[in-house]
Amino acid sequence: MHIQTAAVQTLRDHEHGAVVPPVHLASTFELDAATEDAAYAYQRGSNPTRAQLEQVLATLDGAEHGFAFATGMAATAAVFSTLQVGDEVLLPASVYGGTFRFVDKVFPSRGLTGRFVDDLGALTDADFTPATKMVFVETPANPTLRITDLRRLVELAHRHGALVAVDNTFMTPVLQRPLELGADVVVQSATKYLAGHSDLLAGTVTTNDPALAEAYALAQKAQGGVLSPSDSFRLIQAIKTLPLRLERQQANAEQIVAHLRERDDVTTVFYPGSHSEDEARIHASQATGGGAVLSFELADGLDRVRFIQALRYPVYAVSLGGVESLICRPATMTHEAMTPQARAAAGISDELLRLSVGIENIDDLIEDLDQALAAAR
Repeated sequence: MHIQTAAVQTLRDHEHGAVVPPVHLASTFELDAATEDAAYAYQRGSNPTRAQLEQVLATLDGAEHGFAFATGMAATAAVFSTLQVGDEVLLPASVYGGTFRFVDKVFPSRGLTGRFVDDLGALTDADFTPATKMVFVETPANPTLRITDLRRLVELAHRHGALVAVDNTFMTPVLQRPLELGADVVVQSATKYLAGHSDLLAGTVTTNDPALAEAYALAQKAQGGVLSPSDSFRLIQAIKTLPLRLERQQANAEQIVAHLRERDDVTTVFYPGSHSEDEARIHASQATGGGAVLSFELADGLDRVRFIQALRYPVYAVSLGGVESLICRPATMTHEAMTPQARAAAGISDELLRLSVGIENIDDLIEDLDQALAAAR
């Protein structure tokens, strides 16, 4: 199946013939008195509706195992739960602010080390030590949209016995499938594109490694950050339109990128592949599109606050991936947990704006950006 078909056709209610599978809200399930055995016993351990969602997630990512969590950070925490005292993780300097906070604030109490690297694409054998057990990568990076060569990174990390975990939130399995490129695990904030309507929180983890799958199942049961049956059902329904939504969002984003690059009052415009011809080539080799997030800076003399206040359609808010366009200032809204020095090292200036493009009419969006730029002068 192509992914557009898989998003819609993966689940069927074969018992009753319902086109839409039912929601199982039960917190507990009856057991056989003789064997005390059943497919489901208690919702935290497993639930039929969540299991259906996890089947969809695995199918879309080309994985054997899928796991649904209450938030994207709960999913990321589950990925990190496999680490042992003394282990080190390599991460990009421009990693998502929530991930940075977890590494910066939680790792030390667990005896873990996170080492932030300016460019994961420039890693060599010398950057790995016996303690390096994982490389956690976002490609494209958030919010700089820098690209990392996943095939090269996987080969390098595996040579040193380190796992490769990929945060694929920006691309989704529609545009990029890291497991097929050799990654060990994929994590996503399903709050973003998979849910797509800014109305629920969820996180996902997929893998082909049975040992990792066992660890993530334990994380669900022991830590308890699982997705509820009702939100699992809603996410199943939302995923059905993911390919259509993302196609429109990406088409809009590409036109906005082209338009902003023609304007003198916009300086830097970041979009996957924009940093160099090499990054453009790499991205084209491992993804099928640039997605729907871009970042940019206004030219000197323009007032950022007046620009944002003048916008009629993009909402000034954190998050991304919804059907409505959202704009934010990463330095204070998504990456505020980073020190000014860390943001500077990651290439996140105080004036950088991140735009998550929605499904609105492209002419309306471009006209709105133009009038807001005029208001900012």
